[in-house]
Amino acid sequence: MSGPARDPGAGEASAPAGERVWDYPRPPAVLACDRRVRVELCGVTLADSGSALRVLETSHPPTIYIPPADVRLDLLAPSAQRASWCEFKGAAGYLDALLAGRRWEAVAWSYADPAPAYARLREHIAFYPARVDGAWLGEERVQAQEGDFYGGWITAELVGPFKGAAGTLGW
Repeated sequence: MSGPARDPGAGEASAPAGERVWDYPRPPAVLACDRRVRVELCGVTLADSGSALRVLETSHPPTIYIPPADVRLDLLAPSAQRASWCEFKGAAGYLDALLAGRRWEAVAWSYADPAPAYARLREHIAFYPARVDGAWLGEERVQAQEGDFYGGWITAELVGPFKGAAGTLGW
């Protein structure tokens, strides 16, 4: 029989100051993002927003959701990648980028009809930082969350460890 989920960072003698992802809630919280958000691919700005949303969930770097009005939707198309399911938000559909005569698969995802508690995310676009050339919060270029499933945006003030890398699925 397994016990409760363990905080891999618990008990550290001197954790650095910052925003600790193990203090984020579960179920996730949706908050306004207080920094400008930009996403680029092939020298083209795919998104630029001052009104994005941050989703904060225990053990994950924040995921950034950008309103569709601030995204170059003309450069995105539904992906052949099958939809995925989030126990909190519902069914996610994926988006490919179409630039320079090439298709970049599943660079982003969106919830067309999220669960009622996450209605603010409806049709907002979340980009994977690892699948574009650059993603920024303010002037800070973010690092991508490890792994191929989660799309967290890691910034200097975040304190992990972060779920996503090999061996962290059971956290």
